[in-house]
Amino acid sequence: MSDDLILKNARVVTPTEVVAGSVHLRDGLIADIQTGPINSPSAIDLEGDYLIPGLVDLHTDNVERHIRPRRDADWPMLAALMAHDAEMAAVGITTVFDALYVGQRNIDPQSSGTLELAIAALNAGRKKKVFRAEHFLHLRAETSREAMPEIFASVYPEASVRLISVMDHTPGQRQFANRQGNGGQYGGGGRRRDRGSAEEIASGPDMSAEERQEKIAASNRANLLSMLSGHSIALASHDDTTIEHVEQAYAEGISIAEFPTSVIAAQTARDKGMKIVAGSPNLVIGRSLSGNVAVEELGRLGLLDVLASDYVPASLLHGAFLLSEKIGIPLPEAIGMVTLNPAQLTGLNDRGCIAHGKRADLVRVRMEEGLPVPTIVWREGMRVC
Repeated sequence: MSDDLILKNARVVTPTEVVAGSVHLRDGLIADIQTGPINSPSAIDLEGDYLIPGLVDLHTDNVERHIRPRRDADWPMLAALMAHDAEMAAVGITTVFDALYVGQRNIDPQSSGTLELAIAALNAGRKKKVFRAEHFLHLRAETSREAMPEIFASVYPEASVRLISVMDHTPGQRQFANRQGNGGQYGGGGRRRDRGSAEEIASGPDMSAEERQEKIAASNRANLLSMLSGHSIALASHDDTTIEHVEQAYAEGISIAEFPTSVIAAQTARDKGMKIVAGSPNLVIGRSLSGNVAVEELGRLGLLDVLASDYVPASLLHGAFLLSEKIGIPLPEAIGMVTLNPAQLTGLNDRGCIAHGKRADLVRVRMEEGLPVPTIVWREGMRVC
């Protein structure tokens, strides 16, 4: 834990307003917030920069890139996770939900063996205190894969699992209803290089995958939800496209619509009281790579609760400020979409806002040419970047 620390002369972003003042940290928690200038020679002068809560990222695929940086390069697991962790902390993310794929055995980094190794390495890294950010697990259950229930049962319940998403990436389903959308996102040079080359993906519809989906997806989904019955854990439905997708998820007790692909799906989720999570890379580049709804449109329609970094960690902070600058969402509300809202969705009520008694997970942000730049990051009052 840290000694007393005072951060002064900051633009402090609270849940409701931005105030000029100082924040006093003690024993890893926020002890006090004061407005106006203070005379404390020992305080760290933030020189008018923003002070925001540490970011909480519910869905990052970034770990995959470090586990397998090239098609046939399997990196040592703990070393890969430490590199991933350092990247996340450097962009202001102090709470990370590592999105690990559950569904197949033969393609790393998504195989069952790799999943088990990743979980073991995460546990070892926590025990050895080598991580800068705090890591939890987001298990991504692929219902169209035969091995999913068996693999899922082997790794759950695991204490660090705090989010599970139910998904189906079969060509012709959900975000891939237009099969030609597959090539642009997953082809050669794309982020998931282990899924095949552009030529392999474009060679024609994978009929065996479609047949498998039709045969097992519904029963796999039912088996998964049965396993989770009685467990208190956040559940998300991934890539909902139609009203029927959202209504099914709602009827199953799922409370989060993760990456809805259409306005009608997002609007239905809002009408049902579900929380809506969208990807910040979509917001930064101004479009979906799969031709789905733009996150900016969801924001303008009030159909957005949480941003997640998906495949670009640095997009999370950038996206929050874009919500304020481009759409006009008040900055405290926009910052809440990458801090307080995701923390509350997953039961992490000790963090996510600058308030008395909350964890001192904080980020100093300087604006440079319109871009938010994280310059110092604290986790529980200790500087980690």
